[in-house]
Amino acid sequence: MNGASAPYQHTAGWPESLQWFLGIITIAIFIVTFIVQAFQIPSESMENTLLIGDYLLVDKLHFGKDSLWQQVVPYRRVKQGDIVVFHYPVDPRMHFVKRVIGVPGDHIRLVNRRVFVNGIPLAEPYVQYSRPHTSDAESMFRDDFPRLDLPVTGLNGNWWLEMKKLVEDNQLIVPEGNYFVMGDNRDDSSDSRYWGFVPQENIVGRPLLIYWSMRTQEPADPASSDKLARFVYAMSHLMQITRWDRTLRLVN
Repeated sequence: MNGASAPYQHTAGWPESLQWFLGIITIAIFIVTFIVQAFQIPSESMENTLLIGDYLLVDKLHFGKDSLWQQVVPYRRVKQGDIVVFHYPVDPRMHFVKRVIGVPGDHIRLVNRRVFVNGIPLAEPYVQYSRPHTSDAESMFRDDFPRLDLPVTGLNGNWWLEMKKLVEDNQLIVPEGNYFVMGDNRDDSSDSRYWGFVPQENIVGRPLLIYWSMRTQEPADPASSDKLARFVYAMSHLMQITRWDRTLRLVN
């Protein structure tokens, strides 16, 4: 009989496995709650900066609001030109993504599509226009903002009343704790022109990275709206529908 003892092997039981699993879940919840969140671009309002089918990681730490965390994390204030993800003020269950045009105290005006902030025209190389500038009420409200004489289709009623109190010398004044935002696709963007300001507390974070981007899916049955069918199509055509030139691109 060999007197040497066999090496001890420890096999984790279900309590240890459960503890490990719960630890992973806790870390995931912490990351999603405080650090980063996935977000999908649902509309064309930020073209060509962000496209329908872009999947983003949103940095939730960049614009911190908690004074305790500010002692540890190098937060910074939201500034003009930042792209932000936020809870839509009219329906906070929805997330929107737009570019900040005006910060508290700024005076905003559009003249024939050109944006002026505090009387200075903005250089906006990212802006796209898809419709001609015409003299109809819709175009004039959109391109020569603010217009208090032109209530138009799609304008939020409460915003129409609030806006009248904040316009001086044909300029809209951004109140404290709020931001004026617009889409880069100026002619196809539901933004602050139509529903008002974004409160500071509604801001979730800034888009950090496009971790995946896909072209419009075309399932075998174009009439099918079944999510499972579209998922199966996407997985089976992953290489073809991926926009490789946009995947893993930083957002700025």
